[in-house]
Amino acid sequence: MDRREFLKQFTLYSTGSIMMAPIFNIIPSVMAKNDQPQLIVGVHPNYALLVQKTLAPLGGMSAFVKKGDRVVVKPNIGWDRTPEQSANTHPQIVKTLVELALNAGASKVQVFDRTCNVDRLCYTNSGIKQAVESINDKRAVCEFIDDRKFIPVTIQKGKALKEWPFYKDALAADCYINVPVAKHHRLAGLTLGLKNVMGVIGGERGKIHTNMGQYLADMSTVLKPNLTVIDATRILLQNGPQGGNLNDVKILHTLIATTDPVAADAYATTLFGKKPEDIDSTKAAYTMGLGEMNLDKMIISRV
Repeated sequence: MDRREFLKQFTLYSTGSIMMAPIFNIIPSVMAKNDQPQLIVGVHPNYALLVQKTLAPLGGMSAFVKKGDRVVVKPNIGWDRTPEQSANTHPQIVKTLVELALNAGASKVQVFDRTCNVDRLCYTNSGIKQAVESINDKRAVCEFIDDRKFIPVTIQKGKALKEWPFYKDALAADCYINVPVAKHHRLAGLTLGLKNVMGVIGGERGKIHTNMGQYLADMSTVLKPNLTVIDATRILLQNGPQGGNLNDVKILHTLIATTDPVAADAYATTLFGKKPEDIDSTKAAYTMGLGEMNLDKMIISRV
């Protein structure tokens, strides 16, 4: 359904005019098969410049954000950690993406995440809240998750998961930009783009860990980012996802950008000395036709 119909149905649901549960029967936005998705890898110590240069070959932010669009920039803000500890997306990456979206004409840019630690501590110590507020533009907001905004969704193409609550604002965005940090994860192996959906789902997230790879792929049939930007400026090599020890951090000054969420994860895996097929969620999403996993079938450009 389009955004207008989505908001109409949500209004009816929230006012009690309709009582269906789940009320949304969303048709999955499965990516059309493309033998060679374009993937850009940027390297530079100036992170504002890094974002701009990495997006440029894809057409810049104006290729994704149009005048009047409501945009969601979804980083990882899940942990009470500083930028140096690499458990969250770097605040400068987030700030620059928000600024570029505003410059492209966005009517509103929202930044949020369902945190694992106390939300106020995560938002503050990650540096992300201050970074967004420093833009000093009322159209840009870094806001806490509102539990009332999780709505039930039927996952039509789900192989293991048939229903789960998603965050309304993520689903309703005209442009959804996924901005995960690349890091080790004790159960998943790595947490990259596909796993970042955990920050926009409700319910008991612990249940997802029982069959994580397939569950993440199923959820990705509901919410496919318009753009995935993986922050690999500082990657967490072990003791993830929370980290804390600076000895576990490797500085790469690297950013990965693409419209193919599976390709993004596949390439990012190589930064850890692993292969794309080592990560269950990458394999499951590829099998479901959500993107490309084979590196030799991508157009990889380095800037």
